[in-house]
Amino acid sequence: MSDLVAIYGSPRRKGNTAALLSRAVQGARDSGASVQEYVLRDLKISPCLEIYKCQKDGECAIEDDFQEVRDRILQARGLILASPIFFYSVSAHTKAFMDRFQSMWVRKYWIDEEQPGKKELKRKGLFISAGATRGARLFDGAVLSVRYFFDVLDMQLWGSLLFRGLDGANDVQNYPEYLDEAYSLGRDMYYDL
Repeated sequence: MSDLVAIYGSPRRKGNTAALLSRAVQGARDSGASVQEYVLRDLKISPCLEIYKCQKDGECAIEDDFQEVRDRILQARGLILASPIFFYSVSAHTKAFMDRFQSMWVRKYWIDEEQPGKKELKRKGLFISAGATRGARLFDGAVLSVRYFFDVLDMQLWGSLLFRGLDGANDVQNYPEYLDEAYSLGRDMYYDL
């Protein structure tokens, strides 16, 4: 079992969110954490087809790489999710991945009939994102989606790193303080698990 799972949700293999996530993972590992990493663009994960076979037992009918990643996340003590901003939300890779957890939402709230907000969330989630513009509400939609995604996983949104004005693939390299902050937050997250 890994202490943490790290999800790279960018279509760019070596973009800004990937660099930030890599530093957070390094900070966690340097503190002693075991981290399982996944690059969503390398996986076969279909979008949710909303066929609702999951109403029967909470299991998704689509069999692909989703189940392996889901199981790793469910066994981990925390999750670090990184996605750039696309139209004020997460990337398509990230959104399709998150949507597949609809089966867990069905299990949690329809089958098990849990009451929203009643369960203590002991596991931790960290969201890392970068966006090109400097809009005041640039991250609002993504953070709200991620918060509810983490809730389905019985995780709290423990922290977030949100950086504006990063568009070119290597722009974050011009801001070593951002990379240092990512490293520190990865380290602190592991200590806080």
